[in-house]
Amino acid sequence: MNWTEITVTVPQRFTETAAAIANMTVPYGIYIEDYSDLEQGAWDIAHIDLIDEDLVKRDRETAVIHIYISECDNAAEALEFLKERLTAEGVPYEVGSIGVDDSDWNENWKKYFHTIEVGERLAVVPSWEDYENKDGRTLLRIDPGAAFGTGTHATTSLCLEVLDRHTSASSRVLDIGCGSGILAIASVLLGADGALGVDIDAQSVKTAKENAGINGITEKTEFIVGDLADKVTGKYNIVCANIVADIIIKLLPDVNRFMEKDGILIVSGIIDIRKDDVLSAVESNGFYVAEEHYRDNWCAFVLKSKGELYA
Repeated sequence: MNWTEITVTVPQRFTETAAAIANMTVPYGIYIEDYSDLEQGAWDIAHIDLIDEDLVKRDRETAVIHIYISECDNAAEALEFLKERLTAEGVPYEVGSIGVDDSDWNENWKKYFHTIEVGERLAVVPSWEDYENKDGRTLLRIDPGAAFGTGTHATTSLCLEVLDRHTSASSRVLDIGCGSGILAIASVLLGADGALGVDIDAQSVKTAKENAGINGITEKTEFIVGDLADKVTGKYNIVCANIVADIIIKLLPDVNRFMEKDGILIVSGIIDIRKDDVLSAVESNGFYVAEEHYRDNWCAFVLKSKGELYA
């Protein structure tokens, strides 16, 4: 089997955060080079204090995270997932890869990204593929470009399935960390009255707007560049946040002001080892879990305000 190696170099103080994000891309672990505590580590592990000179000369200020993507998985999507999530977390980074050529981006996508049927109503169809719609599904045409979100990743497919069940003609949807725009676009195609997507990355917002155009729903969608919901106004029936656990925790204290009284908050992108951290923040910020969904090592929750219980 062939493998693509992706390396992420970060300042040593960001190692834990970057490693948690890297672990989201593969189910079988990562390899971290961190020489910041070399001498003590060598003593603790092997009880030796004589260390190879080449190791002693290694950079102590940075860590290098190695990720290996199998040939049957989408290395291009993993690479963009890393870039987007590291940027959102404010982690300075350098990314390298063997086997993924950014200049040949479209061909990388076309090799791995094919039509998928999601939930009861949706089919996510790459813009370059034909799809025989035998079951009369709602077609979501998408060209991800340099943005995360095709529906193939468990975090996104879980959100799409929840949207499939909860979206109605009266829904107004807010997608925080919209990436390719897939969730906002899906909600409108499923019948929502309108959707707003926001992302910290300008390229993602550009891609989302283009995807809305591909689906003929530009007039019902809006995409803006912003940090979380800092530029958002109004109230929404459905708020989506398919982002990492730490950002969800950061979002929870303020997100209720954008939600209708009976609105729902869909949170995903939560690796199972961070589940308890998120649930603790859910409880302390006045929400409760109305639904919970799991796939692979990922968790997605549908949250509601506790105030609704006493209305």
